[in-house]
Amino acid sequence: MKNATLPLLAAALLAAGLAACGGGDGDGAGGAAAGRAPATVPQATTTAMPGTRTAARGSSPPARSALARNAAGANRIVGEGRRALEARLASLEGHPVVVNQWASWCSPCRHEFPFFASAVRKHGARVAFVGVDFMDSRDPAEALLADVPPGFPSIFDDDGEAARAIGMGRAMPMTLFIGPDGRTRHAKLGGYADEQALETDIGRYALESRG
Repeated sequence: MKNATLPLLAAALLAAGLAACGGGDGDGAGGAAAGRAPATVPQATTTAMPGTRTAARGSSPPARSALARNAAGANRIVGEGRRALEARLASLEGHPVVVNQWASWCSPCRHEFPFFASAVRKHGARVAFVGVDFMDSRDPAEALLADVPPGFPSIFDDDGEAARAIGMGRAMPMTLFIGPDGRTRHAKLGGYADEQALETDIGRYALESRG
């Protein structure tokens, strides 16, 4: 008799235990959903996705303006020949451009280089400056750029074709003022005697052309 009652007692205890564990339909606070561990669920609203901040810091900076890209080549030869000059001028369309034709063998060119360097410092944020090294040799040209830096990048034009393609080559030195529309506004034959003379032409043919 004692052995027969043990299985019945165990079954009764098991049924009572299941009822105490909340085996309801889940609608109440004591339902099956309440028994889940919420700590294991990722909190998307408060946890940043891995790499989000790193990606923001590593994003590409804004592209530089055409004037800034041009100025980055200051005091260096940045291309050679007619195609290089035309490509440089095309990239500056929409801005006034001052083109100075020079050569290492040209004394007036050396004389006016400091005037251009000063003009670039004053107006480089609004006006582009480009040099054309006309019928020169590369080594002495680069030596002049290092000795008396003019503040602008230059195109090497050993046969003169690049200069003649834009209406230069008629005097040494020579300075061309091109409007934002790509049309020549003024051609200065010969060198500038002083800084003020260059400043006057920039004001008249480059700065006013922006209006």
